[in-house]
Amino acid sequence: MSSSHPVEDRSGEPPEQAVTPESPYAAQLARGFPWLRFEPSLEREFRQVHHGRVAVEVRRNLWLAVVFVTSFSALGYVLGPPLHADGVGLMHLLPFLPFLAVVLVMVYTPLYRFYPVAAQVGAPLFGAMVVLLEVQAALHGAGMLSTVVIATFYIYLMLGLRFYPALRSALPLQMVHLVATLAAGLSWSYLLISSVLLAFANIIGAIVCYRLEFASRTNFLEARLLTEVANRDGLTGIYNRRLFDEHMDRVWHQAARNRTELALLLIDIDHFKAYNDHYGHQAGDECLKKVAACLAAVARRPLDIAARYGGEEFAVVLYDADRNHVEQTARRIQREIEALGLEHAASSIAGGRVTVSIGAACIEPNVARTRFGFIQLADEALYEAKELGRNRLVVMDKEYARMSTGAFRRTAEAS
Repeated sequence: MSSSHPVEDRSGEPPEQAVTPESPYAAQLARGFPWLRFEPSLEREFRQVHHGRVAVEVRRNLWLAVVFVTSFSALGYVLGPPLHADGVGLMHLLPFLPFLAVVLVMVYTPLYRFYPVAAQVGAPLFGAMVVLLEVQAALHGAGMLSTVVIATFYIYLMLGLRFYPALRSALPLQMVHLVATLAAGLSWSYLLISSVLLAFANIIGAIVCYRLEFASRTNFLEARLLTEVANRDGLTGIYNRRLFDEHMDRVWHQAARNRTELALLLIDIDHFKAYNDHYGHQAGDECLKKVAACLAAVARRPLDIAARYGGEEFAVVLYDADRNHVEQTARRIQREIEALGLEHAASSIAGGRVTVSIGAACIEPNVARTRFGFIQLADEALYEAKELGRNRLVVMDKEYARMSTGAFRRTAEAS
């Protein structure tokens, strides 16, 4: 079934902004992030990327912790008293290795998704055990303060934690050490020296951790920005044909799996060649930019996109969109483009303003078919809209069931 709808000559408010929306990655870079926070949607994206990126490093560093713990335990027995007096050497192994084993299982299995929370709970507990071991060793005359310093650096730099979680995990070690030292009755000179040393360890670890995360966030934004630039049309700033093809392939399969309706709008600026000939190519470029901005404004949902399909032709993909939503969106596009008030004296359409023809396909994807037939259906709808006199909307849906991909009725088309 196909239906054509002449655009009603009604006035409307112009679009809020007649330029392409700025990249969120570029905007965040321009604003900066001294507190290591992005705007919410970018923050979620960064944390997901960070979580996946540090997985290999975390596994490697946990094995290094196992080597570190077993080595110190072995040294305790080799060097003899006082390190293994009262079971101090044994305490190297009993609390730590099972703890590390549990975390290793987590990072090598799907449980890794819980690692950020587990690390923030486990790291202070692990550090507290190191502190208690160090205090007991100090009571026996063994200097093991270096183990607490190493544990502090480990929390900041080796566990894949972001700055604030690392800070929350490492700072309690200083308080635990103070309380444990006082409770053990160690000398005030030892308390002062160890407290200053741990304070500097926290300061240095925090500075390095902050700088590393700042660099990581900067690299994330720059990489995303480069990818976005590669996926954007150089003139209009909306997505290009390459990204459209990739996105269409993804949402086609997703919609087929979820049994969700998918819509494609192909939009063609009426008599654009005549517009270029009459006003010049610079005016034509400005016209393309303003039309693209109107399209970007209606493709706001996560799986919706607007792209430049080629020349003066654009495409809008709408995910989970029924025919009613498609028609409303298409009419909104036509109203807002007319509301731009772009003069088009060379157009044969009444009103002498820039208008568009829209062909839309609206179907539920079938795993037995491909996206190419879907695109062809929208192309046929656009062809019919132009055949009916342009400045029209034609929506096709049921025609898809009896259409053969590649068998297209169009033989020639006037510009």
